This record gives sequence, structure tokens and C-alpha cells, in this order.
Amino acid sequence: MVAAIRHRGPDDAGTYLRGDLPAYVPQDTAGEASRGTAEGPSVGLGIARLSIIDVLGGHQPVANEDGTVWVVFNGEIYNFRELRGQLIERGHIFRSRTDTEAIVHLYEEHGERVVEHLRGMFAFALWDERQQRLLLARDPLGKKPLVYRDDGSRLVFASELQSLLEAPDIPRAVCPEALDDYLTYQYVPAPLTIFQGIRKLPPAHYLVASAAETRIERYWDLPTQVQENVDFDACVVEVRERLTEAVRLRLIADVPLGAFLSGGIDSSIVVGLMARECREPVKTFSIGFGERKYDELNYARMAAERFKTQHREFVVQPDAVHLLPTLVRHYGEPFADSSAIPTYYLAQKTREHVTVALSGDGGDEGFAGYERYLGMRLASAYDALPKPIRSVWEGLTDKLIGKMPASAEPKTLGRKVKRFLQGLSRPQAERYIDWIAYFKREHRQGLYTDAFAARLGSHNPEQFLLDEFAKVPHLDAVAATSRVDAVSYLPYDILVKVDIASMANSLEVRAPFLDRDLMAFAFSLPTGLKMGVWKASPKHLLRAAFADLLPEAIRTRGKMGFGVPIAAWFRGELAGYLREVLLSPESLGRGYFREEAIRRLVEQHTAGQADHADRLWALLNLDLWHRAFIP
Repeated sequence: MVAAIRHRGPDDAGTYLRGDLPAYVPQDTAGEASRGTAEGPSVGLGIARLSIIDVLGGHQPVANEDGTVWVVFNGEIYNFRELRGQLIERGHIFRSRTDTEAIVHLYEEHGERVVEHLRGMFAFALWDERQQRLLLARDPLGKKPLVYRDDGSRLVFASELQSLLEAPDIPRAVCPEALDDYLTYQYVPAPLTIFQGIRKLPPAHYLVASAAETRIERYWDLPTQVQENVDFDACVVEVRERLTEAVRLRLIADVPLGAFLSGGIDSSIVVGLMARECREPVKTFSIGFGERKYDELNYARMAAERFKTQHREFVVQPDAVHLLPTLVRHYGEPFADSSAIPTYYLAQKTREHVTVALSGDGGDEGFAGYERYLGMRLASAYDALPKPIRSVWEGLTDKLIGKMPASAEPKTLGRKVKRFLQGLSRPQAERYIDWIAYFKREHRQGLYTDAFAARLGSHNPEQFLLDEFAKVPHLDAVAATSRVDAVSYLPYDILVKVDIASMANSLEVRAPFLDRDLMAFAFSLPTGLKMGVWKASPKHLLRAAFADLLPEAIRTRGKMGFGVPIAAWFRGELAGYLREVLLSPESLGRGYFREEAIRRLVEQHTAGQADHADRLWALLNLDLWHRAFIP
């Protein structure tokens, strides 16, 4: 299991073993297995370490003074120095300078509530010998992954599915509900994974396992109430102070450190703040593909010049046919966000120069940056109209939609308008799901075979987001939607993509916008303050807070997605590959999908009659995953 994730930690490895379990001692490290007593349950903790803080002295697993508490930990605790000082004052003895050791001694003070004191990104496993219990935990926003399988007699856990599957006797059966969720959202939301019986520990949760019970608890959540009568100028100052502190905390490292620089608002702010904190020029990294529609290198260059960074940009020609199997293996389950490709290339190139990179992830959710929030705000204004006016308008829009031709090109204004109009008559939550779904309900009904539909029974993938919207009925449309994104799209798509793509290349990525305290503050602010009251502008507050820092062209630009031209690929160099995979007897014989439905999607897209790129990308990744993981 440890060997399967050495890409996450190529610098060191180690195990703690209690009972009858085999040791893993890699030949390329000096790590040795530590053994506990043989009475009671067998326990094994394993770690592959990317050494960042206390490179030589931070070997894991780490124990307390008498060896009764052991921990393995992936991530960084940014307030560990403060915690360390407090714990030393209380008599705890530290043997290293690593942040991992703070977790052990903090657990001795607070037990399972240790997680409430940690400011950072983490997934850890801790064995308490005295209490005979195991504690698994994930950070509040879900930056670091943790999957597990509990069959009632054995609990197995890991950072990645490919590691967990190395444990003996792990069945590899597809979870039908997870497959249904995946085709809806392009990812599998927690607690499910694509494997039947294997679960994800959700963000902001911990799991306690003992002979008596296994229970899961939530320990943190984003605020569900917003402040009233908030002063804009005071918030400008506070946002600036909080984000500056978040960046400063994430500069702690004993290895080379840099930053991703896309030229967007968020990454440019992070780099600008780094430049003010660092004595030497910040190392920045950007990637381009030669496709103008998907290229931001000119903006990244502009920011690099403004902040006088040591800038490197890479222009690559993506080789999806050869890269996709690598990505599929690392993600461990189907994952259809095509921006995983540029993220992987960027991480690969960045790792050639640094071990840690800061990013701008989280700014869109926290400060209302997505374009779809403008749509939700406009749609909520429509909802406030008198019913007779809405009835007349719905009749007009139905006729208008019927006259709008299907577009074969992605991201066109016509497609955006049509999608907006199609969801306008629905309730807020259903409208949003309709806008973001890859395969909508009617698409899935026509896609599945009768046999597979019967296996799904009454499962409804939309219930996942409907339940999240139901928790905040009092919030306005933008506040509710951004909060739903922060507990769905952010942890199960964006952060999965970045963690897997970066750690596959032994690179750690830190995101200041995802600081727990900063995110809590951001979600306590009213929408009018973050987007503007009259003229809606995404990230209005953020732009104002850093107006003096950002180049004008970056401060006033709109958002550009980090993507690749898969629609064109499927009509060009990947058209033959697409047919070869999706229309093969192997693929069509699995019993999930109707052959005529798959063939129609492929033929309509490759002929330029419609744009099914996202759906075909999801199906392609599903099939490649199936070939790699299901016997």
C-alpha cells in the first residue's frame, strides 16, 4: 500500500505495526518499521513522505513520549509553531521541528477534538494505544483526500484508491449509484466512491474506530448566516489583512517554494502578496497550449513583470492518448474535469524547480467569482416578478428556445443564453443543477440500459445538491449557490484535481484562499458587498481590496477557465481514438449504456452537428478507468 503512493512521498517512508502485519522498508530510504505490542487488534500505519518541514528530522510515523500515540500525516499545519509553544509550556517534549509532532501532543490534550485546533490542510491517521482506538481526520475544506473500507472486522484506509486496493481481499465491484452521480456531476461526491463498499471521509469530518463502534462526526462548517450592515471599507481592510496572513503562513518551508501564476485575479493576488513577503524574487510558473481561446500567458507575463518574479512559462502540446491512462490510474475513479490535463502538465513542469507551490484556488467560491453566479442573481430577480408577468415571459421563452439552433461550439454566447432560459422557470436548486449537469436526468434515462436502470432503482443524483440547498433556504441565490459550491464542486472536483495532479508529480500545492478562518469570514459577508449592489461584478470586494496591487488589465478582466479544447480534439486527432474506445465490443458489452445512444453522441459530435464534448469526455474516462481497475 505504501509503495503504491510513493509518488506522493518519494523522500521517506515508514510504518508503525502492531500485531501480525508485514513491514514495508523501502531500499532507497533509511526508514525502519516501528513495532508495538502484540496484544489486541492488529494495527498498521504507513506513510510515504514528501519532506518539506524538518527535512531530516521529520521521519514518520511520529509517536508521543511513551509510544502510546502514533500518527501518520499528509499535509501541512500552518499554526504548528504557535501550537508547539503552547504544548511545550504544558510539559510536552518534542524530538523534532516537524508540524506532525504537534498533532500527537495536541491529541494528548484534546483527544478527538484535536482537529478543531489545526489550521492547515491535512489527512491523518492516529492510533491511541491506551484507548485502543483509531482516529482518521480530514481538513475543513477537503484539500487532502482519505478513502476507507470498513467491512465490520477490518478497517482499511489510504490517501488514494490505488493504495487501498493493494490491501488483501478488497472487492472491485462498481457502485451503480456512484456511476450515476459521476455522469451527472463529472465527479463522485462523498461519501461514495466508484467502488462498492469503499467510502470517502468527507471534508471537516473525523472517524473514530474501536472494538465497540465506528462513528463519523462533523467538526466544522461554513457559516450559514451573513452579517448585516457591514461596512465596505472595513471589509476591504479585513480581507486584505486576512489574506496577507494566510499567504505569510503558507511560506513556511525548508525546501524551494514558488507559485502557480495563471494571470487571473486570484493567483495574481497571491503572487503579489508573496512578493511583498519574500526577500528573493518569487518563482512563478505558467502553462500554455498555443490555443488562443485557452491561453492566458500574456496576462501571467504581465503579473510576473509587475511583481518582478523569476518567471517560467511552458507551452506544451497535450498528448491525451498517452496521458489519460496515467491520470486514470492516479485518480483511481472516473474523473471528467478536462482541466486535469493542464493541471498535471503545470505540476510536472513546476516540480522540476520547486517542491511547494501556492495557488489561487478558492477565490471564486469565497468571493463570488464564477460567471454562473451572475446568472443565479439575474434569475432570482426574475423570480421576484409577479406570476402573470412570469407566465407571459415563459411562453415567449419557450418559443425563443425552440427557434435557437443547437450549437456545435462550446462557450458561445448563444449556448449560454439558451441554457439560462431553459432553467429559468425551475426552482432555484433545480435550475442550478440543470445548468451544471453533464448528463441531465432526461439524458441519463435515454442512455442507460433497462437492466442498469433497474439496478439504480430510485437513486436520484440530484438529491445531493438539493439537500445542500435545503440547508440554506434563507440565503439569497448567490450566497446559497456559492456555499453549495464550496461543499460540493470545490472539494470533490477542484481540490481533487489539484491534489492528485500535483502529488502525482511529488509537488505540494498550498491555497491561501482556502484558509479556514478566511473562508469563514468570506461566507459571512453579504452578496451585495462581494458582488456589488446595483451593477453586479464578480469579486467586487476582492478587486477593491487589492486595487493597488493588481495591474489594471488583470483587475478588470473577466474569468477564464483553465481548460483544453476537447471539442476540437474529438473532431480531429482524437476522433478515431474516441470511436475505438467507446464503440468497441468491450465497452458496449458492459451493460450500462444503450449502443444506439453512445453511437449517436459520437456521430453527432464528430460530424459537427452538436457539442457533446463534455459528455463524451466523461464516458471516455469512465471506460478507461474500467479497463484499468475492473477485472
